[in-house]
Amino acid sequence: MIRIGVTGHRILAEPDKIDRGVEEALGRVEELFPGESLSVVSALAEGADRIVAWRVLARARACLVVPLPLAESDYIRDFASEESRAEFSTLLKRASRIERMPPAPARDQAYEAAGEYVLNNSDVLLTIWDGRPAQGVGGTADIVSRARVRKLRIAWVHASNRAPGTNQPATPGNEQGQVTFENF
Repeated sequence: MIRIGVTGHRILAEPDKIDRGVEEALGRVEELFPGESLSVVSALAEGADRIVAWRVLARARACLVVPLPLAESDYIRDFASEESRAEFSTLLKRASRIERMPPAPARDQAYEAAGEYVLNNSDVLLTIWDGRPAQGVGGTADIVSRARVRKLRIAWVHASNRAPGTNQPATPGNEQGQVTFENF
């Protein structure tokens, strides 16, 4: 089983381009490991985590491992709508394993611990990312940087992020949805 870890932005523009990029990345992983089933390691945050989880779970024999950064009742407070909380619950019910992270002194440290779990339990990191520095501790850029140090295989779907300090997606660039492969 090939374990695909996920990190990426929560707020994304042009979801069709992102979906195509994720499919291209997963197709490349399947070419590299023919006949292997896929496992997705995702904290199921909004955006990137869920997009990849749904795409992997659509494949035969796929499974989902969820590192929960916080208690479920606390974690769902970070989701924007009732629809988002329902989607999280639906995906969580499909998990073959749920790993609860130990309590952390701060919320961002809890998310960082979940990101570290993803790295420690992945053969490939699939990131949906704008390539810019992280907007918080343990953000996408930090996780990708750690994956690079470890020489982990990375499939990077280029995507805009939110404008700093807002919940509005930044203007997408021409690379939106394109995929870059590292260490493949």
